[in-house]
Amino acid sequence: QVQLVESGGGLVQPGGSLRLSCAASGRTVSNYAMGWFRQAPGKDREFLARISRSGENAFLADPVKGRFTISRDTAKNTVYLQINTLKPEDTAVYYCAATSMLGIITRPENYGYWGQGTQVTVSS
Repeated sequence: QVQLVESGGGLVQPGGSLRLSCAASGRTVSNYAMGWFRQAPGKDREFLARISRSGENAFLADPVKGRFTISRDTAKNTVYLQINTLKPEDTAVYYCAATSMLGIITRPENYGYWGQGTQVTVSS
């Protein structure tokens, strides 16, 4: 089992920034690539970013390139999602997830472990 706990969400004004954290524990976390997703009310879960097991390779979905950055601290078993220039449409619950699959994995069903999510609300 892998346990994932997200933190760092909150209420932010448009144009602001947030750094979300995902602390991982349990089975050898270094064996898993990590991803970030979000889900807004009434919408499907949306893939945002993925980072490799070593942290050396990162992939971002096209809609968030330029504003989002994914990183990983393997010593702390923590994955981060930096979000800049926040917009109201970024309002959603943000989830981190772990997958043992190799490659650019963007479908939620291919991630076997999920955190509980952290709410991000962008509003003035």
